[in-house]
Amino acid sequence: MSDPVLVCRRVTRCYQQGEAELTVLEGLNLTVSPGQTVAIMGASGAGKSTLMHLLGGLDVPDAGEIIVAGTALNSVSDAQRGRLRNRYLGFIYQFHHLLAEFSALENVAMPLLIRGLSPGASLERASETLGQVGLGHRLSHRPSQLSGGERQRAAIARALVTRPACVLADEPTGNLDRHNSARALDLMLELNRELQTSLVIVTHDAGIAGRMDRVMTLQDGFLHDDHDG
Repeated sequence: MSDPVLVCRRVTRCYQQGEAELTVLEGLNLTVSPGQTVAIMGASGAGKSTLMHLLGGLDVPDAGEIIVAGTALNSVSDAQRGRLRNRYLGFIYQFHHLLAEFSALENVAMPLLIRGLSPGASLERASETLGQVGLGHRLSHRPSQLSGGERQRAAIARALVTRPACVLADEPTGNLDRHNSARALDLMLELNRELQTSLVIVTHDAGIAGRMDRVMTLQDGFLHDDHDG
């Protein structure tokens, strides 16, 4: 059996609120297998975004460890964490976060350029990935020239262009209408099957959660399994 792509072991994260300490996550455990899709649900303020920041190495836990591709994120330097993120993880947010001054092609190529691939190879793979998400005819368009659904598809392409082991998606369809939301989800699941990329998605939408292999609820600092698909 393949090793997990992502593991949380007894992860705790606290914040100071004035003189009080607020514990958002407490001894949380999670294991994500290669190619697995996981939905994380929970009330607003439950700590879902905090968890996603920790999973992505954008923050470090106060206790416990997060392991990506066999490496504990809190045991390495900021620069090494950045390289692990670029190598093994992709990110999709509710808002696309495309850079306005660059074309769709340049936006999608950027993670590869950061990795050190040549401009030619980066642009070639970015073009191929945009074609996979149905934007092969929009390569030179800037974000302002794309529709909301097209911008989010470009963001999905940017997350997948590095062929990551796992994509972390924080309400990735929350800013889309129902038609474009369904289309974006179909696309993520299709690419998940094609590339065997794991997907961890935070969502309030039970319909989206129901299409994942596994549904978990974040409550009182812990993750509870709702069902396994």
